[in-house]
Amino acid sequence: MPQPRTASIELSERLSGSIADSTGRPGVNQDAFRVFYSRTNRSLWGYLLRISRRPDVAEDLLQESYCRFLAATLPEMDAAKSKSYLFKIATNLLHDRWRHTDVQDIADPTNQSSQEDPLMKTDVRRAFDRLKPRERQLLWLAHVEGFDHKEIAGLIGLKVASVRVLLFRARRELAAALRQHSKEPRSVAL
Repeated sequence: MPQPRTASIELSERLSGSIADSTGRPGVNQDAFRVFYSRTNRSLWGYLLRISRRPDVAEDLLQESYCRFLAATLPEMDAAKSKSYLFKIATNLLHDRWRHTDVQDIADPTNQSSQEDPLMKTDVRRAFDRLKPRERQLLWLAHVEGFDHKEIAGLIGLKVASVRVLLFRARRELAAALRQHSKEPRSVAL
């Protein structure tokens, strides 16, 4: 079994080696971390924004996720496992936030910040936002981030069979929300 090192991540592209300082001292190789950050920050922020529906919450959790990632003592990992671990940290922080605050405050579709979001104007995004936070989370991880059932189970702390069932139900709810949304009258701007 490899010895744990602080935030060591194998990056197979552009930079080889790990985020750990190449001198062997505890610390972070800044160039390797910049590459890792540039590859993961947009997708992590998008995930947090779509689940919480609040840019301020997404920003806070994004920053805290990277801080905790860098502070963790990890075995060497490839880029995919590192990304998965980062998403697990973010998911845990999001769940902690839900436990310590009013979930309605985070997930309320009438929330002013979600109403002003220009990206919310498409049918799919509106239907997506009608889903429960857990359903949005499962769909995002599976279809946007491309995690498989086993990875999702590890991220959110469920069994693989449970993820399959919940993901099936989330897809069904999204389809129902899309059907319902398509029946609603639309306002036409002249």
